[in-house]
Amino acid sequence: MTQELPPEDEASAEEAVAEGRGTVTRFFLLPLLVVGTAVAVFWIFSRMTFERRTPADYLQEVRGGTANRRWQAAFELSRSLPNLDAPERAALAAETLRTFQSLSPSRAEDVPVRRYLALVLGKLGAREAVDALIAASKDPDPDTRLYAVWALGKLGDPRALATVTEASLSEDAGMRKMAAYVLGQLHDPAAVPRLQVLLGDRVADVRWNAAIALASLSDAAGVPVLRSMIDREALARQATLSGDQSEVAMVGALKALALLRDVGSLPLVEKVAREDPNLRVRSAARETMAALRSPSGNLEGRRTVLVG
Repeated sequence: MTQELPPEDEASAEEAVAEGRGTVTRFFLLPLLVVGTAVAVFWIFSRMTFERRTPADYLQEVRGGTANRRWQAAFELSRSLPNLDAPERAALAAETLRTFQSLSPSRAEDVPVRRYLALVLGKLGAREAVDALIAASKDPDPDTRLYAVWALGKLGDPRALATVTEASLSEDAGMRKMAAYVLGQLHDPAAVPRLQVLLGDRVADVRWNAAIALASLSDAAGVPVLRSMIDREALARQATLSGDQSEVAMVGALKALALLRDVGSLPLVEKVAREDPNLRVRSAARETMAALRSPSGNLEGRRTVLVG
């Protein structure tokens, strides 16, 4: 089972690594002041140590660090890319690609490093990495395949269409969900027939992402699925979701209905705006109502997120 990525605007890839659980330690003998001082010193030292790390430092550690530190350095780089000017971004992308290509998909200690460098290449917008990421989408490691497909979606290069379409045929539902989302990100009408097939997928969040992707391509075939996503009872019958996941799904569906200007959904949207218990969902519903009633009727942009 592959690990799933979070939505694109939440820097989805960071949750691919399970974070360690903290241990609660009880201090019986140390005075509170000593404990507080020790914690403050540790915090200051940590800030001094980590804030001075640059992308070049992380890449150097990826190349020459211990096996455990190499993947951690790649992970930290994927989470903490700074704001870079164009020349810096291009240089970092080129160096990251060289490092990525130097790693072996069959070498155990290189595998987790490749996962996170694939994310970095996507976040950096490294269009020169498209061929390498297409190759990585067929890696033996399922998480590397998943991350590579996500990165191809970030790059939005039309050359990735055949590869992502192939990924949508995977037996793994997580990959099908990711592929459905990325097919929308490629903004290629040629993806519409495959996305229409994915509307009938046996897994709910594959159907949801296919419907939202179709909306981003101005295809209304997924409207029934989108309507089911803004009905909390119908949503709960399709899948077991946390409160946050339900919110993301409902907001995504509301934005998709606005993109399509589906006036027929207006009564459902109005009900959500009046009755939904979540403030963000109600706000999104009101925005969708305004878009559906407006002559120009559209929300800003066509940005979508991965749901489920």
